[in-house]
Amino acid sequence: MTKEDKIYGLIGLAARARKLAYGYDSVVELIKKNKAKLVIVAKDASEKTKKNIEYISNKYNVKFITFGNKEKLSHIIGKENKVIIALKDANLSGEICKRFYGGDAIE
Repeated sequence: MTKEDKIYGLIGLAARARKLAYGYDSVVELIKKNKAKLVIVAKDASEKTKKNIEYISNKYNVKFITFGNKEKLSHIIGKENKVIIALKDANLSGEICKRFYGGDAIE
């Protein structure tokens, strides 16, 4: 199992546990309410979207990563055409960050 597969698995787990929001407006609202722990934007999102979400994430001290593609992220969360998701759970967010930045979580 690759690093990407593990991250997608954790995102899917968050979706099933209803611990994430998706779509630009929902994610921005979650960030502003200080409930977002991690924001993930697909690599194939528009540059304007990436720039705006990164700015808002930095302004509110929320971790931000660019990962995956629109098709795969949408499929994992069971929706269509979603390029932005925000995780509400600190533990899942931490696990995703560990795997994204090369560390490995305790299994």
